[in-house]
Formats: sequence, C-alpha cells, structure tokens
Amino acid sequence: MARDRSLDIAPASVRDYRELARKRLPRQLFDYIDGGAYEESTMRANESDLGELQLRQRVMRDVSNLDLRTTVVGQDLSMPVILAPVGLAGMFAPRAEVLAARAAQNAGVAFCESTVSIAGIEEVQRSTNAPFWFQLYVMRDRSYAETLMARASAAHCPVLVLTVDLAVVGARYRDTRNAMIGEVSALAKARRGVDLVTHPQWIRDVAIGGKPHTFGNLEDAVPEGRSPADFREWVDAQFDPSVTWEDLAWVREHWKGKLVIKGVLDAEDARIAADAGVDAIVVSNHGGRQLDDTPSTVQALGPIVQAVGEQLEVLVDGGIRSGLDVTKMIALGAKACLVGRAWAWAVAGGGQQGVEHVLETIRDEMKVAMALTGAPTIAALNPDILVSTPR
Repeated sequence: MARDRSLDIAPASVRDYRELARKRLPRQLFDYIDGGAYEESTMRANESDLGELQLRQRVMRDVSNLDLRTTVVGQDLSMPVILAPVGLAGMFAPRAEVLAARAAQNAGVAFCESTVSIAGIEEVQRSTNAPFWFQLYVMRDRSYAETLMARASAAHCPVLVLTVDLAVVGARYRDTRNAMIGEVSALAKARRGVDLVTHPQWIRDVAIGGKPHTFGNLEDAVPEGRSPADFREWVDAQFDPSVTWEDLAWVREHWKGKLVIKGVLDAEDARIAADAGVDAIVVSNHGGRQLDDTPSTVQALGPIVQAVGEQLEVLVDGGIRSGLDVTKMIALGAKACLVGRAWAWAVAGGGQQGVEHVLETIRDEMKVAMALTGAPTIAALNPDILVSTPR
C-alpha cells in the first residue's frame, strides 16, 4: 500500500488506521467512532479481556492447506468476518458505505448496512454485485420500519439484523463534550467550527465531495441540513422502550429472510431468542457504547454458546481488532465476528483500499494463528487452541 506521508508510516494494522483516522477526521467525528458510554470501561474491557486470552502454540502439525471458509446464516464467506453496521459512516469518507460494501465483496465477506447510513440501501445495491445485510432498529413508527424492511427485501438483502439494545441511548460523554448532542452554546458552536476548518482535506473530500449528506435510509424523516442535535432528537424519539420479545412476531410478518438479533449479552435472553426461532444472535454490548460496566463480549460469549449454541448460530462483536482476535472468538464458539470500528477507522484513513487492506491483514493474521496452533480449518478452532478461557 502507498506510504502515507501525513504520518510517515505505511499502515500495517487496524491500529495504524485508527491513527490515520484521528489525524484526518475532525475530532467530533473521530470521537464518535472511537468513544464509548460513560467512563468507557466496558469498551476498554472488550479489548483487554480478549487480549488476555493466550493461544496455545503447537508444532509438527500438517497445516499445509489452510481453509478459512465458512457459512453464516446460509451465506458462504471466505472467512468468518462481517463488516458490522456503522452509523454515519458516510461522514468519515465519501459514500463510505459503498466503499465498505465493495471491499467486503472483493474480500468475500458480508457487509451490513446501518439504518442510519449516509448512502442508502438502493445506492449500495446499485454499486455492488454481492448480497449485503441490513440492520434495523425497533422504531416507534412501525410503518416506517415496515417500509425499510420492504426496501431491504427489494434490494435482495438476505439477512435482517435487528438491533435490540437501544431501548434508551447510553450517555456518550465524548459526544457531549464535542457538542454533538445536548444544548449547544455559542462557544461550543465556535469550537466545533474551528475543529472543522482545521481539517481542510476532510472538508474537500467529505463535506463537499461526499454529498449528499442525507441519511439515505431515513431521508424522508431526516432531510439534508439537519443538525446532529436534530438528528439525535429524532433518533431518540424513534427508539421504543416498550418493545418486548412478542414484537418478533411483527418482524417475522414483514421479513421473510434470515433474522439475526443483535445486542444479546445474557444467556437467559439468548435462550428466549432461540425459543423465538431466530436464525442467529450477535453477542454484543454495542461496542461499549450503551451501558457501561457490563461484561465484555468475550466474557459473555462462552455461557451463551453453552446455552444455545446447538439451537442457533452465535455471532459476536466488540473489541475485535485483528485476525488473532477473530481466531480466539471462533475458538470460544462464535460462528463469525462482526467488526465495526476496524472498518470505520480504515475507511476514514484509506477509503476502500484501506478497508480491503484491513480485511486482508485480518485474513493473513488468521492464517498465521491457525497454522501455529495446528488448526488448518475453521472447524478445528476450539477451546483446545487456547491456553486459558475467560474468567
């Protein structure tokens, strides 16, 4: 990949792209990607708890034919990785959702479009040839949600990812400090303006070159020009705290494809989801962006796999920054991993090429991890390749 003179590095890992994103994005946008809820302890634990797991290196095994392929909710993937839904991604790079979907297509993995994407469902469909997933929030305006499901179905999305951990929105203090939400004083507006104008490349490439800045899936409700505070007010009004498991019947009525529930962190909730007949769940604490001081996803994964792993597919996200992380999660029983911040940093730092580079890096890291733990296939990844399991 071409050398990046702005940092005097050639990006090699996900963390390198995080640094590129930090330099290239206005602080308010970088912190939106990078931050978590409250004191961000759960966000940090997602990474640190995963990092504490050690791989069991084995030798003299035949690993001459490594095979990373797998099938997730009926879709063949070249490796067990899915680009997670990331809201507002089109503010990090011009038409970022399209760039990420193309990168996923080229890598043979799945891309999941967020409800609150800048590039809408139809634009992503026009720009790619591979099926992509669609993520939906349970909204107060059920007719609007039904319309979104119909649009996703018309775009031949095979999987609906229903995010269920936003009955209310967690307090993300970085967004408050950056005047992204809440009451905005004149001084805060001035600071925000300075933040923007000191990033001329972002202004040229994204603010101007990335138009239109409508929320492509919500443009009827959130038209171009609405402020972040207006958007947050609309979104907050749409999250429905009265939702229960019984509402899955309504989703099933309007969605005939595969159904994945995202935001499960408790084994009892996982059993309820399994009994409800969903196709898969995502063990997730929303990247530490909702309730702080909850278990990390690597801590929650094992008990959930034990509870429902034979009934449905268990996916996981949170803190996954490398192919080694993916390998560990698969060894603990996950069918696949969703990565969010990793591709958001990559698209901000390097566009489509950045996302493709990150995916190829994850693939290469997985190959090394599998070869040196003596596991030539995804099916061979199990707890035996770990020195220890989460406490």
